[in-house]
Amino acid sequence: MAAAHRTILHVDMDAFYVSVELRRQPELRGQPVVVGGPGNRGVVAAASYEARRYGVHSALPSAIARRRCPHAVFLPGDHELYAEVSSQVHEIFGRYTPLIEPLSLDEAFLDVSGAIRLFGEGVVIAQRIRDDVSRDLDLTCSVGVAPNKFLAKMASVEAKPRANPDGIEPGAGVVEVRPGEETSFLHPLSVRRLWGVGPKTYEKLDRIGVRTIGDLAALPESTVVAALGPSSGSHLLALSKGIDARPVEVERDPKSIGHEETYPHDLHDLADLDRELVRLSDAVAGRLRKFGSGARTLTLKVRFAGFRTVTRSVTLPAGVDTATEIVAAMKPLLHALDLSPGVRLLGVSGSNFGGRSEQLDLFSSQAAEPTPDVQRSAAAIDQIRERFGATSIGPASSISGDRLRIVRRGAQQWGPDQQPGATRSGEGVTSEPTPRPKPGDTGDGPNGPK
Repeated sequence: MAAAHRTILHVDMDAFYVSVELRRQPELRGQPVVVGGPGNRGVVAAASYEARRYGVHSALPSAIARRRCPHAVFLPGDHELYAEVSSQVHEIFGRYTPLIEPLSLDEAFLDVSGAIRLFGEGVVIAQRIRDDVSRDLDLTCSVGVAPNKFLAKMASVEAKPRANPDGIEPGAGVVEVRPGEETSFLHPLSVRRLWGVGPKTYEKLDRIGVRTIGDLAALPESTVVAALGPSSGSHLLALSKGIDARPVEVERDPKSIGHEETYPHDLHDLADLDRELVRLSDAVAGRLRKFGSGARTLTLKVRFAGFRTVTRSVTLPAGVDTATEIVAAMKPLLHALDLSPGVRLLGVSGSNFGGRSEQLDLFSSQAAEPTPDVQRSAAAIDQIRERFGATSIGPASSISGDRLRIVRRGAQQWGPDQQPGATRSGEGVTSEPTPRPKPGDTGDGPNGPK
């Protein structure tokens, strides 16, 4: 089907993680709520629109968010819950089209070109999806409708609610860019809105007088290419004219499976790091077995106290899926590093998926073919966890006090939970009361994005 005849939706959930949390803590509705890593090393995953009035936004360090909005309620993220709700959202999408391209847990592209005869025009389908999400899940979403993915994404941003120091402006919910209206929609917008325009690219465009997307579209291609290079220049010029021929790509298998953890205090002791390596490797191995394939390439990620990050990889002759094999391959890489600065983050991941069809090298020191006992043990561990839960069994080195420190998928992606001086309130972490600043008084520069 020609790109000009496509009807593409971009559906973006509104403050998704926060909205999911508010369903189980409705008493927090109307308050500034922040989801993410509440510790001093954490980052904001999502902020309610009430919190955004104070300049709190995703990817902002939690310490800065707390200074900007001291009276906000900080909730640790629950990745498993968000993934479950995301699946329910995608079930709603599937009522209207099988052509769904997930971008993250809270947004996706849908090609509804083939559903128009059955359900109506794109804006009608968009509104039906919003109604279903509201009725079935008690959540809200914003939808952009356009002839291509780029324009649909841009339109969904315009459909969203907006927070400013004076209050929260409700969004339109659905915004459509009809064929023939591409340039009138795009050209007044800031050129910063284009995919691929970061600070460095914007600086180059600013030097040649480009402020809006219309300014860019008016330039000869030779001028843009001279300023940005052939690939980036041609790509951005096409986008400035609303051209995007990419199809919606249905979800594919993951390219890698991994876990990483940020620690509340830097780790210096090699024994501590070895224990963390075992924990992470056990979690990765379990997910690989659930995925049904081993990983031939294993990657170690280490971030030091000074934020310097290094990665080390090893490729094995055949796929591996047990903690024993992963630790055997990763430990030499870890021990070869100078760990004296202290380790802030440790990560283990597997990629280059494949089975055990190839025999491992008899003389390889990187990993050894697991014995039948190891493979049976791994299968038994999976069965126990399936029946009794993730905390029912794990490596002995992961026992701390009277509990097993397991790795939960997504639990550490926003930083460690520990927050000095904080008090627990229900499931959230709240700071001690302090005077409330005025909305928009960030104390750290201009407000963040939407």
